[in-house]
Formats: sequence, structure tokens, C-alpha cells
Amino acid sequence: MLGLTGVLFYLFVYGMGLMSGERGAFLSDNKVGVVEVEGIISDSQEIVRQLNEFGKEKRIRAVVLRVNSPGGGMAPSQEIYDAVVELKKKKKVVVSMGSLAASGGYLISCAADKIVANPGTITGSISAVMHFANVEELLKKVGLKSSVIKSGKYKDIGSPLREMTEDEKTILQNLVDDIYDQFLDTVSRDRKIAKEQLRSVADGRVFSGRQAQKLGLVDFLGDMGYAVRLAGKMSGIEGIPEVVYPTVKAPSLWDFVLRNMFWAIMGKLQGENPGLRDSHYLLNE
Repeated sequence: MLGLTGVLFYLFVYGMGLMSGERGAFLSDNKVGVVEVEGIISDSQEIVRQLNEFGKEKRIRAVVLRVNSPGGGMAPSQEIYDAVVELKKKKKVVVSMGSLAASGGYLISCAADKIVANPGTITGSISAVMHFANVEELLKKVGLKSSVIKSGKYKDIGSPLREMTEDEKTILQNLVDDIYDQFLDTVSRDRKIAKEQLRSVADGRVFSGRQAQKLGLVDFLGDMGYAVRLAGKMSGIEGIPEVVYPTVKAPSLWDFVLRNMFWAIMGKLQGENPGLRDSHYLLNE
């Protein structure tokens, strides 16, 4: 009976969520969707999913991409960039920069129709970098030695267990230079700044939003509200648009039932055997 009651309650709450709140807001056509890019960019799948979701929703007239990120991997940043480019074919996209939108965060911003930054936003850092550590001397001090068996001369390139050779440094430098050149091509094309002119400021330095606007790296100075109103105006919405956030994937009914059954059994076992309580905390972690 308790399990059945829990299932019915879950269905009731989930159904109410579909009928009200953000989902219910889809009933009118003056909507601006907001997709948030927060923290280090290490994976693109969820953000790309959200962008695609808004691209298919006809009642979403425009999208604001809220970027608050120091950057991250080049590949996931490029995947998000490509998703924004595809979305831009269907509706207007405006970037709203938060406290920080640098490196990969700036790269994905360039895909939008317009970029809005706060005057104090930290942005730029148009560059590429790779970091390597060498712990060879530390291992010697503690009496540890390493052995490497490899099938190729450069298979352990960048190993922290030995000094990098000049050939290896050249290979990695060429790699970084190519990634940097891709970054320059993207910014130059989207911001309509000559590549050679861009090189003078694309050396890893960062700028405030106000400095970036003077350099042509962003279009307007303003907050999130300004970006939403701009996106609405660009898409033909009269007045202040309503803001819609992406749907959150709800756990399946089966997952919900199994999880509650598991914790019910664990609670019963803990009551009969106090020694199991430690495992409860481990599972929660």
C-alpha cells in the first residue's frame, strides 16, 4: 500500500508539473528560451540537447545563451558552437555573458547573432594551452623508478616521468598552434575582425566587458534582462518576453519505484542490524 501510494503521489506531482510552471508557459508564443553554460566545458551533450529542444519548439521565438565559464576542452566547445550555429538558422540567438566568459566560453559566444556582456565581465583569453608536469626528480628522492614499453616513439609523449624531448615539444607546439589558429579563424569570421588585427589582442590576455566592446569582441553592454529583451525584439516579440528554461529529464517511473524499494529495504535491514548503518552512508556518497 505504501509503495502504491508513493507511485500515485509521484504521478500526481509530475502531472501537475506538466500542466503548470515552465511547461504551462509554452501555451503562448512570446517566449525566449534560456540555456545556461556554467563552469568548465568538459562535455557538450546536455547543452546541445537543450539547444536542440528549443530549436524544435515553435513557441520559443528566440534563445539566450547565458555563458558563465572560463572555457575548457576545445572539442566540446566546438560542438556547442556548432549547435548554436544550427539553432541560429531557425531563430535568433543572443549571448548573455555573466561574470566570466573566456577562452572556450568566448568561442561559443561567437556563434550567436549578438553578444551582450556586463561592463565588468571577464572575457577574451583567445588562446590555446597545454600543461605538463615532470615528477622525475621527486620519484628519485623517494626511490621509485618507472619502466615504459611502447610500440611507437611518441606513444608516451607528455609523460610526467621523464623530461620531454625537443622533438616532442615541437609536435605539441604544432598541435597547440593549430588549435589556436582554428580559434582565430572562428573569431575573425564571426566578429568580422581581420585575422592579423585580431592576433594583436589574441595572446591569452583577458578584457573587461567594456574593453571587449571597444575592441569589437562583444556588441552591447547589459545584464541578463537586457539580453532577453534584445532577443525578444530581434524575433518580433512586443513587450517583455516570458523566459522559459529547458526541461529537466525526470527519472522514469520504474527508476523511482526501484529506488524507493531499495531504501525501504535498507531502512528495514538497518533497524534489524545496526551494523549496516555505515554502508547506508557509503551508498549515499
